[in-house]
Amino acid sequence: MTTTYTHFLDLAKEVQPPDKGILSRTLFNHDRLKTVLFGFGQGEELSEHTASMPAVLHFLQGEAKLTLGDETLNAKTGTWVHMPKGLRHSIQAKTPVVMLLLLLKEARP
Repeated sequence: MTTTYTHFLDLAKEVQPPDKGILSRTLFNHDRLKTVLFGFGQGEELSEHTASMPAVLHFLQGEAKLTLGDETLNAKTGTWVHMPKGLRHSIQAKTPVVMLLLLLKEARP
């Protein structure tokens, strides 16, 4: 019997932050979880939006200004955030940033 799995030795090396713009790469997509790796160029911003499902942000490299609802935080390498569905948020890269986004999908009957 073969067990299928997905493996990345070093997530931070799976995407190179661009000089300008934002790159995204879907690493895994399944019934309950979608995993997207982002690379932000320095100064780039993902403007305020809401999550349609619960999500986790994990900053793997760099520093960013992270707005969650009415709070503003400084995110850095190692920062981890769980966001409930519907939370307003935005991200502005202070340096080149690599961030892992985990979208937690609702179970389907």
